[in-house]
Amino acid sequence: MVTQRRKSRGKVVVLTMAAACVLSVFAVGFVNFDWASAGSNDATAATFGLEHQSAEDKARAGVSPETVDDKSDAEVLAVEDVAAGASLSTASSRDVSAGVEEIAAEEEAARVAAEEEARRAEERAIARADAARSEYYATFGGLPAGDVDFSVGREAFIAEWAERIDNYLAGSPLAGHGSTFAEAAWDAGIDPRWSPAISNTESTQGRVCFKAHNAWGWDQTNWPDWDTAIRAHVAGLARGYGFTISYSYAQRYCPPNYDNWYRDTLGQMQLI
Repeated sequence: MVTQRRKSRGKVVVLTMAAACVLSVFAVGFVNFDWASAGSNDATAATFGLEHQSAEDKARAGVSPETVDDKSDAEVLAVEDVAAGASLSTASSRDVSAGVEEIAAEEEAARVAAEEEARRAEERAIARADAARSEYYATFGGLPAGDVDFSVGREAFIAEWAERIDNYLAGSPLAGHGSTFAEAAWDAGIDPRWSPAISNTESTQGRVCFKAHNAWGWDQTNWPDWDTAIRAHVAGLARGYGFTISYSYAQRYCPPNYDNWYRDTLGQMQLI
């Protein structure tokens, strides 16, 4: 009996140890499986994170193997566009410069032409006055009120006689019109003192006119203003009489009282 009990206890011990070994094997395998699984998951997670981050970086940069060449082409095209624009701008600047130079040349040519025409007109005016003076000399032998110099040129002639006539007409209705008298005399080629002096003889320098703006007792004419009247009267003297006053002209201008008319008018001319 004792021997059987000992054998039974030995079997139990053996079975217990065997079971413990089996459990140990299972436990180690399970732990290894968990570690392997955990390691595998960590590696996968780490790898996935890197790939995800790399994809985001590429997306943010807008760069991919497929778009690198396209972006380079776009940049090249942009540079070419800038170069083309600069070329067009340069060409446009050249066109504008050429246009400005052409306009400047045309303006200079016009200025030179205008100056030349003014010079020729001045020469014609001087020649006209010389011809009228020569005719007067040939007819009457001398200038009763003295000579008038047209050779100084238009500008100097008008400046001198405008001032002298303005001084003479100061305080009268014709005051301030000296330049009109001087310009009209230059254009007509006659003595600039003649018309202002007649205005004093006929109307006391425009104070007593029988017709509107008619200070010279000239026909039955009304004029709209003094400038128009002055130019018309001076042109009429040049056309119908001559370079300056004469006794025979007085007989034609004022037949009833030509002697006094001549004396009074000549005296006024000598005051200017």
